[in-house]
Amino acid sequence: MDPMEYIVPNRKRLPYGMMNFAVIRREDYYYVDKTRFIPMIEQADRFFFFIRPRRFGKSLTLNVLQHYYDVRTRDKFNDLFGDLYIGKHPTANRNSYLVLYLNFSGITGELNDYRKGLDAHCSITFMNFCKIYADLLPPETLEELRQVNGAVEQLDYLYQACERAGQKMYLFIDEYDHFTNAILSDAKSLHRYTDETHGEGYLRAFFNKVKAGTYSSIERCFITGVSPVTMDDLTSGFNIGTNYSLTPQFNQMMGFTEEEVREMLTYYSTNSPFRHTVDELIEIMKPWYDNYCFAQDCYGETTMYNSNMVLYFVKNYIDNGKAPREMIEDNIRIDYEKLRMLIRKDKEFAHDASVIQTLVSQGYITGELKKGFPAVNITNPDNFISLLYYFGMLTISGIDKGKTKLTIPNLVVQEQLYTYLLNTYNDADLNFSSYEKSELSSQLAYDGNWQAYFGYIADCLKRYASQRDKQKGEFFVHGFTLAMTAQNRFYRPISEQDTQAGYVDIFLCPMLDIYSDMKHSYIVELKYAKYRDSENRVEELRQEAIAQANRYADTDTVKQAIGSTQLHKIVVVYKGMEMRVCEEL
Repeated sequence: MDPMEYIVPNRKRLPYGMMNFAVIRREDYYYVDKTRFIPMIEQADRFFFFIRPRRFGKSLTLNVLQHYYDVRTRDKFNDLFGDLYIGKHPTANRNSYLVLYLNFSGITGELNDYRKGLDAHCSITFMNFCKIYADLLPPETLEELRQVNGAVEQLDYLYQACERAGQKMYLFIDEYDHFTNAILSDAKSLHRYTDETHGEGYLRAFFNKVKAGTYSSIERCFITGVSPVTMDDLTSGFNIGTNYSLTPQFNQMMGFTEEEVREMLTYYSTNSPFRHTVDELIEIMKPWYDNYCFAQDCYGETTMYNSNMVLYFVKNYIDNGKAPREMIEDNIRIDYEKLRMLIRKDKEFAHDASVIQTLVSQGYITGELKKGFPAVNITNPDNFISLLYYFGMLTISGIDKGKTKLTIPNLVVQEQLYTYLLNTYNDADLNFSSYEKSELSSQLAYDGNWQAYFGYIADCLKRYASQRDKQKGEFFVHGFTLAMTAQNRFYRPISEQDTQAGYVDIFLCPMLDIYSDMKHSYIVELKYAKYRDSENRVEELRQEAIAQANRYADTDTVKQAIGSTQLHKIVVVYKGMEMRVCEEL
């Protein structure tokens, strides 16, 4: 197929990785209209605080708001917004502010030299602000700002200059918590972090100054991040912000609904080489990218897709005429790599492996979602669960015994979480041979060589199990096996929590949409006998496993999923950390 045949001059390009709203609109990129939320934001409290996981459209949302409220873009209003919801329903406040945008992700340096980085970023941004709005500010503003040292004093000067000129400011802060992840991953930094966010710390002083500015010319603030930790630590420094992160009316403000994804796919199906129907593509994408719910009251209604991942998939599909081989883009992997501090080893956060082990073994976890908590309390189970939720590693799945029920939202997160789970199982980082794993995975999918694959898992399990892991017994064996199979790129492992029948432990569902030539699929019924159990118990479990594997292999779910592959029913029984049975029925 010649790709040149499919260059369509009028086809909108996809804004994958783009955060500049003006460029998206000016160059006619595809834009999912979220501007209906602008009047709702105006009706909300003036100091708006909003958390969403990484790569969920926060920066683009801020950029849309900047262009909507900036006095400098008044003459471009129709070009930017004319055919969008807000263009047809403008509010009285449009294009009526001087916009000050701070992006803390652009601040270099760790916390030990954070003040220097904050000063540098703010100084450049403040001077640029004075130049952009020179004709609306007192003529001496820029020159006098240069005489003032440091972000705190410069902000103080700037909002007072705006007040003297009778101008209103709208302050945007993107990734206000940018440095928090690095701090929380290093216990030595926690004391320094506390100094900066409490008492007379510099970061606290900066937010104190923002608060003071709200009594003057700073009329509105919109602050985003991925974690509520810093804001809670700064709370008395900036205790006027309202956290709307868990509010039902803003559940759909970032990310895409399925309706929005379908609309996008339908548009491109009319001008691109589609080999699947929209329904078929939704079926491929849904288990990977969907199922985020950001408000308890919205559970059972609309779930959200990760917008960045949807754009990644659609762009690849249009370019290549098929689903990408890697359903997870590299940037997402890198983002989650930064969050490894959340899944620390048992000896550091005594509770966290148990939270994640519980999640893996029973398929859900319960807790109370917190709107904020100080960094020193991160090891409290509810706080830890809340942090996993805010980072997008858990999603709301209803209520269980009066508590919020949370599950892993999709396969993108599952793959990351299970990778880190392997690292909680031993004191040293695991160095599984990626080449060996890849070879064994390939042989499993194409040659039907399951003995070597499950033998390798058993060998690793036995080699890396710590004394504490052994005490966890069944949780450990099941979790470790699931984590290892989750790294097999040819399969989507479905564990028993995801099947209504509840019989099978792991169904290695073949990813035929991507690897159409693979030959083998597997049901793995995993049983665990305690170290002190008799040999008779091992045989009893083996017989149970045989009955369950046969029963599950007969279900429509499995029959439809395996396609033309050969289904193998594998029974595995462990006694303690030793694999005693590994056979095919």
